Amino acid sequence: MGIKKEIEKRKTFAIISHPDAGKTTLTEKLLLYSGAIQIAGAVKSNKIKKTATSDFMEIERQRGISVSTSVLSFNYKGYIINLLDTPGHKDFAEDTYRTLTAVDSVILVIDSVKGVEEQTRKLMEVCRMRNYPVIVFINKLDREGKEPIELLDEIEKELNIKVRPLTWPVGMGSRFKGVYNIYKSTFNFFKSGKTVVEEEVTTFKDLSDPDIDKAIGHNEAMALRDDIELIDTIYENFKLESYLNGDIAPVFFGSAVNNFGVKELLDTFVEIAPCPGPREATCGLVEPSTEKFSGFVFKIHANIDPRHRDRIAFFRVCSGKFERNKFYHHVRLGRDIKFPNPANFMAQDKSIIEEAFPGDVIGLYDSGIFKIGDTLTEGEAFMYKGVPRFSPEHFCEVQNTDPFKSKQLEKGLMQLTDEGLAQLFLQNPGNRRILGVVGTLQFDVIKYRLLHEFGANCKFSPINGYKAVWVKFKNPKDIEDLTTYRYHSLFYDKNNNLVFIPESKFILQLAKEKNPQAEFLENMEHNDETLELEAS
Repeated sequence: MGIKKEIEKRKTFAIISHPDAGKTTLTEKLLLYSGAIQIAGAVKSNKIKKTATSDFMEIERQRGISVSTSVLSFNYKGYIINLLDTPGHKDFAEDTYRTLTAVDSVILVIDSVKGVEEQTRKLMEVCRMRNYPVIVFINKLDREGKEPIELLDEIEKELNIKVRPLTWPVGMGSRFKGVYNIYKSTFNFFKSGKTVVEEEVTTFKDLSDPDIDKAIGHNEAMALRDDIELIDTIYENFKLESYLNGDIAPVFFGSAVNNFGVKELLDTFVEIAPCPGPREATCGLVEPSTEKFSGFVFKIHANIDPRHRDRIAFFRVCSGKFERNKFYHHVRLGRDIKFPNPANFMAQDKSIIEEAFPGDVIGLYDSGIFKIGDTLTEGEAFMYKGVPRFSPEHFCEVQNTDPFKSKQLEKGLMQLTDEGLAQLFLQNPGNRRILGVVGTLQFDVIKYRLLHEFGANCKFSPINGYKAVWVKFKNPKDIEDLTTYRYHSLFYDKNNNLVFIPESKFILQLAKEKNPQAEFLENMEHNDETLELEAS
């Protein structure tokens, strides 16, 4: 099969949402419909002991939240689906933002009870920046929530995107009877408490079919007809081109926990979602159909299987064909490397693959040679762009509480910061180690993993810091004021770039005024070249 046909078979997307909107539960049900699993796990349940497939870290099982992006590959209707289940919690947003660089489209989950929430807005801003095609799934229709029309208005206003419902609910909460598929004139009757695939779908000629009245009741049928007439009047018709351009979002309604409304979503997704497209690199746009292989690392995860202490680099194939045991060029290191055991994933379960094509997300065993943003090619010297590194806003000094475990602590800090879970800043003299994170819950995860995966016990002492900014300069004299009066707030990152952590916004502004020849950068890309800095 030619590479173009392989590209057409692939759909790579992320599921995003505010915490507790049902994102990981929806992931489970997509896997259930694909046949990848036979019984769905509950993310938080005392009755169902099976945990969610995508939440495989012990801390995720304990807290009932996703704290790390999980990669899941499965087949459905002849398509190869690569699904990236992302953390919803705002403290792990950086992992989600990086993950969005590796996908071609997005499914956004919204809680029908709470509507659009803070993290939903932030995630959608990233999608809008990249013009990703978005499908909206309004979840928890089995609960009493906001009216559907009210939710649609809220989505358009808060998320700045036009919507078009493709299914419509009849009732809500205790009155919820099911979902009407507007375009196929079918009605899916709601059944609660399902953990396996089981459907009751009735087909009608159109909305005037009197069988609708018999199926759902006369009053409900009349209300449904009025709702659909209103939808057709106020919302523009769904156009595939508008969706692919990121201008309009099709909307589906359902209850993921009850395995309901998911099949309509999945069937439409494989029909309309985009195949892998071109990617921006330092050499310009790289087309997926380009003959030569290339791709980039967007995530690193250590100890997916704690028994084997493995470290995996998650790699998005962008062009050409990846082949097992073939040498590829590591652009940053400038050397050729081959990979004997590339893998694809069902969360922590992995299997060896022989080849991969654009859109595929594969795991490469990493002996410490990869950093987030690294590019592999067949010899060309270019790097893929757009993998972000954000300025941390919370800081703790790391203090070792067991001198006999110093090596374990050092190894753990290096690996976890390589994963992008936090950023490590060093200060000499003094050998102070400062961890910087976007959200404070990351400190709990780091401490937990240092102890349980590396056997390193330590104490985190908060320090006062407004945010970390990278300092770029050409001559040490350009930062003479900074090194003279703010030396206690100067650190180096793992790439030996100078970093300034001011105590307040005022001090940062003052530093900018006193050092006008220097640049203070709040965000960088992971594949940015190391800044040409010298210690003065």
